[in-house]
Amino acid sequence: MVTATHSAIGTSTARVDAPQKVAGTAPYAYEHPVEHPAYLVPLTAAVARGTIRAIDTDAALAVPGVLTVLTPQNAPRLVEPDSGEHRVLQSFEVAFRGQIVAAVVAETPEIAQQACDLIAVDYDEQPHDVAFRADHPGRYTPEKVNGGFPPDTARGDVDTALARAEVVVDETYSTPEEHNNPLEPHTAVAVWADDRLTLYDSTQHPHGVAAALASALGIEQDRIRVIAPYVGGGFGSKGGPHAHDVLTAMAARKLPGRAVKFAVPRRDMFAYVGYRAPTVSHMRLGADRDGRLTAIAHDCVVQSSHVDEFVEQAAVPARIMYATDNLRTTHRAVTLDVPAPFWMRAPGEAPGMFALEVAMDELAHRCGTDPVELRVRNEPETDPESGKPWSSRRLIECLREGGRRFGWDPGDREPGTRRDGRWLVGTGVAAATYPHMVNPGSEVSVRYLGDGRFSVRTGAADIGTGAWTALTLVAADALGCSPEDVEVEIGDTALPNATVAGGSSGTSSWGSAIVAAADEFHKRHGDNPGPGAEASASAGEDPQLEHYSIHSFGAHFAEVRVDVDTGEIRVPRMLGMFSVGRVVNPRTARSQLIGGMSFGISMALFEESVRDPRLGHVVNHDLAEYLVPTHADIGDVDAAWLDEDDRHATPMGSRGVGEIGIVGSAAAVVNAIWHATGTRVRSLPVRLDDLLPAL
Repeated sequence: MVTATHSAIGTSTARVDAPQKVAGTAPYAYEHPVEHPAYLVPLTAAVARGTIRAIDTDAALAVPGVLTVLTPQNAPRLVEPDSGEHRVLQSFEVAFRGQIVAAVVAETPEIAQQACDLIAVDYDEQPHDVAFRADHPGRYTPEKVNGGFPPDTARGDVDTALARAEVVVDETYSTPEEHNNPLEPHTAVAVWADDRLTLYDSTQHPHGVAAALASALGIEQDRIRVIAPYVGGGFGSKGGPHAHDVLTAMAARKLPGRAVKFAVPRRDMFAYVGYRAPTVSHMRLGADRDGRLTAIAHDCVVQSSHVDEFVEQAAVPARIMYATDNLRTTHRAVTLDVPAPFWMRAPGEAPGMFALEVAMDELAHRCGTDPVELRVRNEPETDPESGKPWSSRRLIECLREGGRRFGWDPGDREPGTRRDGRWLVGTGVAAATYPHMVNPGSEVSVRYLGDGRFSVRTGAADIGTGAWTALTLVAADALGCSPEDVEVEIGDTALPNATVAGGSSGTSSWGSAIVAAADEFHKRHGDNPGPGAEASASAGEDPQLEHYSIHSFGAHFAEVRVDVDTGEIRVPRMLGMFSVGRVVNPRTARSQLIGGMSFGISMALFEESVRDPRLGHVVNHDLAEYLVPTHADIGDVDAAWLDEDDRHATPMGSRGVGEIGIVGSAAAVVNAIWHATGTRVRSLPVRLDDLLPAL
């Protein structure tokens, strides 16, 4: 065996799964070969709230090739679903437009769709409320917000500090409803045999799906196997099971011996698989003339659902971002007759930091201070919320080095003065933060195969982020061998338990478990193990969290151009500079950061789900009308990071990179638009007519 220390980690490495993906031999969930599959097509509710008075399936059942039609009348009864959205076909009550009210299973997808169109449903429609607004009379204080954070915090006397402040920003910022749209939609293939369920699923958390289905179906979790080796994107929406998983399992159980395939239609991706809830943030900043903060108040209102409570933690980043003696954050929720919100890339931080970082840009202008310098002046020495020292907070270096590489000019801050032909030109900056998360409970087994080769097994999911490759590098260093001598197995609940691929926690959680398993292997078998030697271990709670505040930080710099005749907005270049600990694989990490920044450009300029208040559904429920950037919209976007090694965070010295790329990036674009035009936009996405006063 070869002994090595961090020779693989930090090496730019091509994806180990790339050949299979390029060749088309990497099977995604729907593509898994099963014998004689049947196909499911759902029928969704045509009203936003009400009761099914009658449902007629006779015409559907008469179509040749139809195997069964499931409705609330005949669907298998569930036992203890974990959430409201898992109670599929258990009631005649309709809670939102798009709720699954029936499903056809047939020999082909075409037959299933034809029969589904023949189902007649008679509704007793009831008044509904789907219109989100900050002053909604039903808004309330939740017990907690996403992540388990308390909804409200306070220190000092914010109101007095604001009243005495020399400079005040008092503005409201909003972000719209947005929908995750991974290229691979949610899909599932269910097979029952001997009262055991095998589910091929496009999910970020195979073990989480198995646990939820076991609860809903009333069987032991070890009788469920979830397989998900390749996942075509998730962005949070696949972080847990949704109605389609439960429905596919129910349908297959109804048809002994038949596998059932269900690919969620693109239009239904806007209905029952989660989305980012709209937010409204009232930001108040108080400062002295030099821009030093004396008070921060972030009061946020977010949308939730009668189906399940989900409250975006949008005000949480303000609790740790800048130094001030007086701070108050609040969250209020509005429960509507809509589907349940869920995770979408950097939930909480993405909309919350948009509000905070645009407000900071406004403060810089009112103080006559460079926006970079304003953030530097308000740098906290320790975590303002907990008082703990930072494990590593190098935001100032990100701002300074990022500004140097970008060509930031602190003397050029007068808006609407730079022009290149017919284009108004502006630059903007915003800071970023994302909490470091290591989820305890991941388990890893290591087995020596002989000839210097090892097998490393865990039930993690690679959702396109490069986990196959990153875990190979971590294992190589931990075991003291080359990456070529490591065989990683992931994506299957038959493997040891693994936590979710979400919250930028995947590599940190699974990698920590790999290091623990490798240490256990060395303790048991020494430097000369025999073939077949094995060891297992799990990653427990991180004791460093008791002593340090651990976060990633970054700074975004954007250049924007606005056509003076049409208002067309372009982002020709953008740079992100990050402090994320030791980077395990520079190639895939850079890809993740650039992907997040592209997400931010999309958030700033394109994405918005428009819900019809009369009928309750999202009207732009396809990729023709739900706008996302094309290649022409993403110019010279680059990401870089500081050289560091944070052993307080993980044994590898790494922190997460999956989501910090989006945090703050939309604010940098909007701040650059202000610099180009002199128009301050506070509601996303930016529309051309927002800029008319400046053109």
